[in-house]
Amino acid sequence: MNRTAGAPRVPRTWLRATLAVAAATAVTCGGLPGFEGAAYAAKRPNVKTQRCDEKWLGRAYPTTPPNSGPPDTLPYEAWPNDENYTYDNPAKAYDGLPAPTEAQRRKAGTNYRAWQRKYDKSGDPGDRAMEIYARYNKQYNASTGYKDFQRFLDVRYVGAHGNPARGDAFEARMVKKYNMVGPDWWCQDVLEYTDPETGEKRYRVVDARNRPRDHNVEMKSNGEVRKDQIDADRQLARERPKSTYRYLTGARTEKPTKDAIKQFDDDLKKQRGTNRTQAGVYERRSNAIERAGKPTVYTRYDKRFNADPLKSGMRGPLFDQALRSGRTPQEAYGLQRGYRQSNSGGYFGRGPGGIDFSTLEMNFVGKPVKGQGLRYSLKADYAADPDSKPGWGGEAKLTLASDSFFTWLALTPDKFWVNLNPVRPDLILDKDFARTDAGRVLLEADLTLKHDYADAMNPDKSERGERFWQALPRTASGQPCLPVIRQWITPKTAQVREQDGGIYILDAPLKVNMEVPTGPDVPPSACHIGQAETKRAEALVRSMIQPELERRVNEDAAYADLRRVYSSRVAAEYVRRQDAVSPTDYHEIIDSNDVKRWPLRGENRNWDKKTVYDKYLYSFQHGDYKFERTYDGKVWILSVGGVDFSKAPRRNISRTQFTTRHPGLDTTTRTSQQAEVTYRDSDEVYLGGTTDENVPSPAPSPTPTHEPAPSPTHSGGGPAPAPHPTRTPGGGTGTPPADHTPDGGLAHTGSDTPVGLIAGVAAALAVAGAALVWWMRRRRSSAG
Repeated sequence: MNRTAGAPRVPRTWLRATLAVAAATAVTCGGLPGFEGAAYAAKRPNVKTQRCDEKWLGRAYPTTPPNSGPPDTLPYEAWPNDENYTYDNPAKAYDGLPAPTEAQRRKAGTNYRAWQRKYDKSGDPGDRAMEIYARYNKQYNASTGYKDFQRFLDVRYVGAHGNPARGDAFEARMVKKYNMVGPDWWCQDVLEYTDPETGEKRYRVVDARNRPRDHNVEMKSNGEVRKDQIDADRQLARERPKSTYRYLTGARTEKPTKDAIKQFDDDLKKQRGTNRTQAGVYERRSNAIERAGKPTVYTRYDKRFNADPLKSGMRGPLFDQALRSGRTPQEAYGLQRGYRQSNSGGYFGRGPGGIDFSTLEMNFVGKPVKGQGLRYSLKADYAADPDSKPGWGGEAKLTLASDSFFTWLALTPDKFWVNLNPVRPDLILDKDFARTDAGRVLLEADLTLKHDYADAMNPDKSERGERFWQALPRTASGQPCLPVIRQWITPKTAQVREQDGGIYILDAPLKVNMEVPTGPDVPPSACHIGQAETKRAEALVRSMIQPELERRVNEDAAYADLRRVYSSRVAAEYVRRQDAVSPTDYHEIIDSNDVKRWPLRGENRNWDKKTVYDKYLYSFQHGDYKFERTYDGKVWILSVGGVDFSKAPRRNISRTQFTTRHPGLDTTTRTSQQAEVTYRDSDEVYLGGTTDENVPSPAPSPTPTHEPAPSPTHSGGGPAPAPHPTRTPGGGTGTPPADHTPDGGLAHTGSDTPVGLIAGVAAALAVAGAALVWWMRRRRSSAG
């Protein structure tokens, strides 16, 4: 981390906390920290160079220990899952401040220092709110100013305070951890070099430098070292042939950074004729826990996963990251660039596009206790390249996970089914379930499965399809005959672990089932073969097509929403079972059959189940594709044209299995409720939240006059909560398809003792199968 000339410094003290290195900075919101700038400057930067031990540890060590500093033997070395560290950011207590009205903007003016002085005397959060509005006004018309108040608040106020605090906390921790103490180590050391293009003097501020060894250490609490910093170090290396460079990162080091530093190291080795590492990355993954201090009436509380958002709210890194992400890929790209430019201390991690929110799923839900809220954690993958292809849609995916969780609680399980059958347009989806995004996701996944069934056997697209058609039984006229096949999705047995006052959802795989259906609702087949040939065709489908479909359902992006709502189903079932033992805050919601608070949202608010059914019927009647093949001397042109979550089997693994297969996951999950955490050395990120019952009272006026006060924000979007629904008897008007799954009962622990939460949670996505309809034209081969 480095600073430009003139950046104001804030006094800081080093604290050692139990089990965590805590760099608690004596920060107030009185003066906005200066922005950190380029790695080099044309004028000598106005920074204070100090011995590292005096700067960060508050004392001067008499000697420098041997081998002090980070390891430098490898070009890249990682130490995953380091301990936590904390930092203070009181500006975070204002992250829910709403955008000002025109009257409030006029009242605030641009003299933010006057409001700052007023707050210093009054301690009134309303005066601080007016100071923030004045800061917003002052930058509004600048070429780099933000018009969107929420982005201004996040980047220019909360983030501008958090960046130096987090960066300094990480530096202090690294200095202590790697013994960068004694008279040899100097922090914020200014090095002079010559610009190779202009010949002018430039200056590089090095985070920590061992002067006798000329060993330079750059420290980044996130995983990105900027290109201009590496370019400056390259020139320094030319002028200082004995200098070496080490880059300490506190998060997953991004590939462009690793590649650039590796190239730097390779070039120096070649120039200097050595095999020793000259420039390298030491990745010390760490969990930066932000402390906002005492909440204010302008602290953001989110209503998602919250049983009664009027009484309490949710906070945590999950909401910070999800609400920060772009709503579209285009918006995400622009936001990523903007946030990167304001991320010198690593406050925004990998940026708002750093997480692939399409993979977001439930990981843990705590035991709900009445009046004490809920703890939970979700997991997702990191975006592979957030700058060129950033993650997006975090708020929508988070809302879907939360809405689905409540849908599974509110509706009685007999409503959790969908059904696409060309002869049953009256039995598509339960009417209450059809008003929710969870119902929409299940029905659309059913349609996708039908299309994928046809696609997986396409002989023009895969060798598998070619072999499949060659192997199918033939009719008397030689036509390949595939009978009507029913496909539906059910969960395989989920792996869970109940401990730490909650349930870990370790693995929730889905299974694709296939069979030749029987009964009155089976559509007619276009070809006819005997029973033995029908069984042979069914076996071919199961052996050649079913595995590919199951892979798609569990891995492809097209089914990501299905996997997301299913993981919420598992979490909801746990809450149901806990509520049955002792009433929780969710008691009035469970089995109420009232889903008004969790309707179809966004672009899907006018979604209609009939539209999906019509698409399915068209595919069934007209086919998804045609292909031409010659079988037995004849040319054939062939055309190839639901879901029930009423229960879900799962198995509670033993503590030994949990510890062995998922070491450290319990610690990662607990920490994720306070900070963004990666699990060990994976590219999987964990984000959580908790309920805060101590929501402050309604906001006082932000001014001493009768001007309207900024309203406190308690939610992250969506309609106002409805009154508590009246409990109604369970049951529904729809009739789900028959359940043929044999594994829907209670699962057992390793000791064969039934466990309270282990039971059939979610299972049979029973779907009437998409029959294949054939149109054929036969002509005799002209050959011979």
